Amino acid sequence: MTTLFKFLIGAAVCAYSTQVLHAEDTKLPYWKDIQTVAVNKEYPRTAFMTYDNRNQALTGEYENSPYYKLLNGTWNFYYADAYKDLPANIEQPDANIAWKEIKVPGNWEVQGYGVAIYTNHGYEFKPRNPQPPQLPETNPVGVYQRDIEIPADWDGRDIFFRLEGAKSGVYVYVNGQEVGYSEDSKNPAEFLINNYLKPGKNSLVIKIFRWSTGSYLECQDFWRMSGIERDVFLFSQPKTHIKDFNVVSTLDDTYKNGIFKLNVDVTNHTAANKEVTVAYELLDAAKKVVAEGNTPCPVTADGQKSISFEAALSNVKTWTSEHPNLYRLLISLKDGEKTSEIIPYTVGFRRFEIKPTDQIAENGKPYVCLFVNGQPIKLKGVNIHEHNPETGHYVPEELMRKDFTLMKQNNINSVRLCHYPQDRKFYELCDEYGIYVYDEANIESHGMYYNLSRGGTLGNHPEWLKPHMDRTINMYERNKNHPSVAIWSLGNEAGNGYNFYQTYLWLKEREVKGMNRPVNYERALWEWNTDMYVPQYPSAAWLEEIGKKGSDRPIAPSEYSHAMGNSNGNLAAQWRAIYKYPNLQGGYIWDWVDQGILETDENGRTYWAYGGDYGTNAPSDGNFLCNGIVAPDRTPHPAMTEVKYAHQNVGFEAIDPAAGKFLVKNRFYFTNLKKYMISYTVKANGKTIKGGKVSLDIEPQGSKELNINLNGLKPKAGTEYFVDFVVTTTEPEPLIPAGHDIASEQFRLPIEPLAMTGHKASGKTTVSTDGDVITVLSPRMQFVFNKKSGLVTSYKVNGTEYFAEGFGIQPNFWRAPTDNDYGNGGPKREQIWKQSSKNFNVADVTTTTDGNKTVLTVNYLLAAGNLYIMKYTIYPDGVVHAGITFTSTDMKAADTEVSEATLMATFTPGQDAQRLASSKLNVPRIGVRFHLPSDMNQVEYFGRGPGENYIDRNASSFVDLYRTTADQMYTNNYVRPQENGHRTDTRWVELTRKGGKGLLIRADSTIGFNALRNSVEDFDSEEAISRPRQWTNFTPEEVANHNEEKAKNVIRRMTHVNDITPRNFVEVCIDMKQQGVAGYDSWGDRPLPEHTLPANKEYHWGFTLMPVK
Repeated sequence: MTTLFKFLIGAAVCAYSTQVLHAEDTKLPYWKDIQTVAVNKEYPRTAFMTYDNRNQALTGEYENSPYYKLLNGTWNFYYADAYKDLPANIEQPDANIAWKEIKVPGNWEVQGYGVAIYTNHGYEFKPRNPQPPQLPETNPVGVYQRDIEIPADWDGRDIFFRLEGAKSGVYVYVNGQEVGYSEDSKNPAEFLINNYLKPGKNSLVIKIFRWSTGSYLECQDFWRMSGIERDVFLFSQPKTHIKDFNVVSTLDDTYKNGIFKLNVDVTNHTAANKEVTVAYELLDAAKKVVAEGNTPCPVTADGQKSISFEAALSNVKTWTSEHPNLYRLLISLKDGEKTSEIIPYTVGFRRFEIKPTDQIAENGKPYVCLFVNGQPIKLKGVNIHEHNPETGHYVPEELMRKDFTLMKQNNINSVRLCHYPQDRKFYELCDEYGIYVYDEANIESHGMYYNLSRGGTLGNHPEWLKPHMDRTINMYERNKNHPSVAIWSLGNEAGNGYNFYQTYLWLKEREVKGMNRPVNYERALWEWNTDMYVPQYPSAAWLEEIGKKGSDRPIAPSEYSHAMGNSNGNLAAQWRAIYKYPNLQGGYIWDWVDQGILETDENGRTYWAYGGDYGTNAPSDGNFLCNGIVAPDRTPHPAMTEVKYAHQNVGFEAIDPAAGKFLVKNRFYFTNLKKYMISYTVKANGKTIKGGKVSLDIEPQGSKELNINLNGLKPKAGTEYFVDFVVTTTEPEPLIPAGHDIASEQFRLPIEPLAMTGHKASGKTTVSTDGDVITVLSPRMQFVFNKKSGLVTSYKVNGTEYFAEGFGIQPNFWRAPTDNDYGNGGPKREQIWKQSSKNFNVADVTTTTDGNKTVLTVNYLLAAGNLYIMKYTIYPDGVVHAGITFTSTDMKAADTEVSEATLMATFTPGQDAQRLASSKLNVPRIGVRFHLPSDMNQVEYFGRGPGENYIDRNASSFVDLYRTTADQMYTNNYVRPQENGHRTDTRWVELTRKGGKGLLIRADSTIGFNALRNSVEDFDSEEAISRPRQWTNFTPEEVANHNEEKAKNVIRRMTHVNDITPRNFVEVCIDMKQQGVAGYDSWGDRPLPEHTLPANKEYHWGFTLMPVK
């Protein structure tokens, strides 16, 4: 160890072990004192439970221990908006308090007390110019009270009160006496309470200040709420008991044999020396003992003793995300012949290494990778906040299991805990199900930003070292033994500097002696105090560049693919780069779940509330906390299919598709592909014509050619051939049933369709003009165009009117803004296209006769200077072909503002923080729209599906024949309504009544389409054109006094899901193309050039309307 390393470690430990400054020393209340991180709290330790017999211990369930008493449930509660308003002596048992009730756990803001506030990177109590450690004098306080009785068989034991998580400054009282104090809301607070108890009934009081100095390190991007967020319980241990233990369960250089080390700390809380025996057993899944040991342990009075064991195990079953094999550890303590306690724990054998590979990068150096059990794995991860739409930050076990089920079934193998440790049960489930955990200290001071000078980041202020170190130690000591913990993180968006150098060194010293897991920190960037480079929001191009060039550390973005609303564009492209280069080892999508809170409106309709929906004149960042790939109720967003596809562990390549030769790649690292079934189906225009199944013996990371018989496939008019591959489980896996699809792929076969014959119809058409109204007639049909409105107002065939209420074909260039559109300024930059989709300037209309057909040509002069030329060829039988030309324009785009989030929220590699406004004018979509009667809602189409997809998020959406309805095409789980339900690469779409009568739309080439029971306007909140009104939460009166435009923007329109109700029509939008949804981030990035529609280009496209009888 270098002298510098020793010095820094010594400084860090010295700083942490400094005596806590109490109120009597500093004259400050605990909650105002930076140095008072805890008072009378037990040193953090592994989360475990004690049992008195082996059978109980083997279950591992806390509830099966006679020494565990859960205190969850209904408590007495008193709330004050300011701490000075609390009744005197409220903590005393005889205080006369008008108690109300509250459920524990659960934040008090979702139970009718106080106001839930959402901000991203500002402090909710001081969003501008914060001055740590200053806190508001109007600091709300919640006081919890309940009576407890200690079981009689706990007599003579040490009794602990454990609060698994509470926010923010927590005081604990028993029978009116102060027991202690704690901060760090996302780690347990444990207190020894023997000396405060009396026989019979005891009064337990928990007094919680909403804000404390600890709040300056809890500036995370989530709801700012308060109260008891996790389980509360009592437990007891013998006076001489196991205090803590440390497990090292790694592998030798063959990665087959286990190395097991166990260190046990025994504490004696008696006045006499004790001679006890410590023993352990390690059991495999069949409950067979594979290692054991025991040794005497003399412990002095009021002393502590450590005992160590070691064992070597041959051919252990290793722990990975693919095969989470676990062993059961039982540690027992004997006092004489009596076993005084048994402690169970799960053990997994795995080895972590960062080392060079034998592959050389463009820089001439070997790629450096993170290896797990000798394999350079890919981390297919998501960021996850604690969120329950009904209880706030309290997440019960059943909801955790639901999350993990969705993750495993969608090829997610890792979670980054943003930005704090999770509940104990979360880690136990990750151990069980095989989820790599990126564990993060509860540290984020984003509101201070990153300047290293005084007044800037707290990460470089030595007076804040103790709270930084305290939170790091709390995380490590509780979670150090979990097999699933693969990476430690120092925190998030809290700057860098002295304090993070110390916490890094502290963790590294322990890991070098232990499991040797990586220690990461995103704000370290390329500095030395991060073992991996974990940037935020890189593009596919940047990943390709750094992958090709190489790096001195593994790279895994700690945040990327921002999933806000309709998003996650280009995810497949990012993963193409990740699979290509060894140093790119995956990443963590931002994020898992939309943090909407379940509310009910005055009409009984539920919706998800977000920032700005509570209180008045409170800081707010609107719906910027709704960034999940699942909704608050855990229904997946459409992007989930793209996530599953990008992460899939089986890949396919076309070697010679015409000959039926394909390459199957096994992307697993520890699993042979022979345990899965590969099915293939050959389809002609969506109809199956042949198929088969095969099981391939492919070793991990291997590949093998697969040949399928394509004999007999011949070109036909209008016929396309595709081959689909699906890989399914043949037996159940953890959370994955047999028969579950784990991977899929589609290839279009190079058999080009023959040309279709042109349409012919008997009879003739006539044209009449009455003022502005042009009518094309035949005995079977009527087609009416209004020159003044610019709309086709009627399309009637064989007595059936297809256009509802005169809302017929019209130009359409606007889409309801997505969250990413708002973030990149699109609604402001592209307003001209919104106006061009409402106010139609008909420059010229002509009609000509072509045989028995009538050609109606309409020239629209658009506000940007383009012409939109629509040429209708109308046949006597009612078939109408629309040939459309969009001419170019040289108009520049409007300038757009750069949001504050763009400047300060994150570091985006490969780009400037501030995105300069582009001079290029792009069109959101080029298309038309019209309304059909509401009962014409049965949809069948041949294109990409089955779910919503866009041109930059459709790799997982295969071309096929799909049936759905207009109601089902609505994506109803975006928390803020926006563009939704689109389908790309559509050859034709048919909308009919249940009886079958309706309309077929056939593309000249391919089209995109939406068919919904609502209009574009319904999903367009018409709020501030830069970003939605909830970003600045003022009362209507305040805004009205400011200016009229802002006043208009606070009028609630279509801003929540309960604002959307089905209309009495089906709006059909037919697009040549719609721009992509983007999603590298949501505060500046736009769709890539290849996914946009520049207005300075000319486009030609068309479709045919054909009545369905």
